[in-house]
Amino acid sequence: MTASSAPPAPIPLAEAQARLLAMVEPLGAEPIPAEAATGRFLAADLLARRTQPPADLSAMDGYAVRADDLAGPWRVVGRSAAGHPFGGPVAGGEAVRIATGALLPEGTGAVLLQEEAEREGDTLRLAPDGAPDARHIRRAGFDFRAGELLLARGARIGPAQLALAISGGHSALPVGRRPTMAVLDSGDELVADPAACADHQIPACNGAMIAAMAAPLARSMIRIGPVADDPEALAAALAQADGADVLVTSGGASVGERDLVRPAIERWGATIAFWRVAMRPGKPVLVARRGRQWVIGLPGNPVSSYVTAVLFVLPLLRALAGATGAARLPLSLCAPLSAPLPATGARLEFIRAVLGADGVTPLREQDSSALASLAAANALIERPAGAAPARAGEAVRVLPLGDVGFA
Repeated sequence: MTASSAPPAPIPLAEAQARLLAMVEPLGAEPIPAEAATGRFLAADLLARRTQPPADLSAMDGYAVRADDLAGPWRVVGRSAAGHPFGGPVAGGEAVRIATGALLPEGTGAVLLQEEAEREGDTLRLAPDGAPDARHIRRAGFDFRAGELLLARGARIGPAQLALAISGGHSALPVGRRPTMAVLDSGDELVADPAACADHQIPACNGAMIAAMAAPLARSMIRIGPVADDPEALAAALAQADGADVLVTSGGASVGERDLVRPAIERWGATIAFWRVAMRPGKPVLVARRGRQWVIGLPGNPVSSYVTAVLFVLPLLRALAGATGAARLPLSLCAPLSAPLPATGARLEFIRAVLGADGVTPLREQDSSALASLAAANALIERPAGAAPARAGEAVRVLPLGDVGFA
């Protein structure tokens, strides 16, 4: 863009995210121990190697009896405990004491709950209203069977998915390779030491914030800067990111005379895919490619940087690491407003808020430099462009923040 040319018109957020994700190819797969896979994304469908349960098990403590011998009385001939099955078949008139999770003895087909039984020595009778029932049996394969799909490619491994994979017979899992990453802070006003700031300076906090957001999704992290608004300094800084899969810059992506990051990354060899998105905060965000490397330029105001990282950086990292479909984008839900909101302007707006059991409350301070309200927020209210004023109690779209690295 020359000094006399106008910047491109901002594009809608949904279009920008779709364009970004359409260009992404996962970085490939690597096998790792299952217990090291939490937070990773499966690189292939995961099939069960065993059946769960492998045989009929008791779901309750009680007595196992034959399905054709439900009236009693019975003689208790042994015990079946979890990991210690009863040996041999059970004949008519016989019962086996059984524990929850224990293997159902051969020949039995019903369980009498212990609270529905009366026992004297080895003699077992029904208590009033007691009845053996097959419903107290966990049938072989009711959870899954060998060869069935446990988890689809792209699924994120959380604690429950880890337990399922291990139960399915997997001690190692194929997961997507996580990207290497570099984060660059730029701006003449930034200083590295937060305890040594003159009135015309501010601590360089965006890089630390973005690195913390991305850490669960990155293989390694390089921190660069803060870098002065100088073409030569920026060129030297960009050279440090030559080997990174993803470079995220903060600051210098707008249209001012000192916004030098965009021309610097173009001189570095990157091609701009798109620049400027119709959203507030975060309009100056840009996405570029340099061969197989990705560059995302974020605005310098910390709230703008945070919001655009949620909407662009984290989805890119998830997609590169093997996430598929909606799992790449931040979670959203509907919640009632606890306070009214004014009409919106020509851009999609994200409003810092606190999400609770009774709804979502917008915070008073919404300036894009205000970190106190960002730290107080646990959600962003998404308001469409040109929306009418919203009343208290009206449902709005909300993006919970929480642990944004896994949102």
